[in-house]
Amino acid sequence: DYLSAYAHNDTMLVREQQDVKAGQKIATMGSTGTSSTRLHFEIRYKGKSVNPLQYLPQR
Repeated sequence: DYLSAYAHNDTMLVREQQDVKAGQKIATMGSTGTSSTRLHFEIRYKGKSVNPLQYLPQR
């Protein structure tokens, strides 16, 4: 029921629906036409966006 979404990638290192492990590289970041490199990261549960910070380790 969970989905993670990423945008502004330069190169994808995994394919859709592939299982990944914590710490595994999944893509290289890109700029997609903007002046700076950036990342869009989103987690969805049952199709609705949720706060991704509750799923990431604290720093």
